[in-house]
Amino acid sequence: MKPIAARERSISGTGLGLRFEHYQHILAEQPSVPWFEILIDNYMGKGGLPLHYLEQVCQHYPITFHGVGMSLGSTDPLNLKYLKQLKELKERFNPVHISDHIAWVCISSQYMHDLLPLPYTHEAVNLLTDRICQTQEILGETILIENPSSYLSFTNSEMNEVEFIQGILNKSGCDLLLDVNNIYVSAQNQGFDAYEYIDGIPKQRVKELHLAGYEQRTHYLYDTHGSEVHQPVWDLYKHAIARFGAVPTLIEWDSDVPSFETLMNEANKANSIMMSQSNATG
Repeated sequence: MKPIAARERSISGTGLGLRFEHYQHILAEQPSVPWFEILIDNYMGKGGLPLHYLEQVCQHYPITFHGVGMSLGSTDPLNLKYLKQLKELKERFNPVHISDHIAWVCISSQYMHDLLPLPYTHEAVNLLTDRICQTQEILGETILIENPSSYLSFTNSEMNEVEFIQGILNKSGCDLLLDVNNIYVSAQNQGFDAYEYIDGIPKQRVKELHLAGYEQRTHYLYDTHGSEVHQPVWDLYKHAIARFGAVPTLIEWDSDVPSFETLMNEANKANSIMMSQSNATG
């Protein structure tokens, strides 16, 4: 397939996750959305309808790639076949960013169905740094890593999460996709201050923000990406925008996907916060 024509590698405003439920609406109506995020693991096949629709969407909108398959925290060798496919898709579709998670998803070549946590140790910083550097060399660009949502902590951790992330950023040269919902969920589950967390993140390394919904369980918050953004996360987002500026933001909704109108309503809330904070600092 012929590559999509190169476009300016930048995004702004509030984007939406591209979901198959909305393909027809997006192509027919071409709604005023500044960019779409692609769950790239769903497009790793050699053909089929997903790639057909993605190619059409890319004719009208900038995109980013977001994945779960790099398994950057694993002790398995990097999956070179996966990264080769990812690079081919990058060259074909010209995403603005490629991102994945501070997590591991495979062991002994067996893939799990979850993003699994790491202890916050110097050894883990070095492991992630080496694997991120190798990945960036293979892909030919700087990637973004996303902070986790967590439900437990390791007794052998040697630092807090912000210090852990700072170490990875400094050593690998990668940038950060800061998920505001993940911060709030982890803070509530583990008893740290979400606002202090944001204040500890280096401003210049945050290239994208994520917003999503969580579910209140009996004794903890569960990061579902299956509902509207809750008010405490909106409040934390205001703080993030005040600190980092109008960083491109994504409304992430992965389960019980709603109408496109509902997603646009969430995006409009984020845009209003961006604008109000810009006016306040301007």
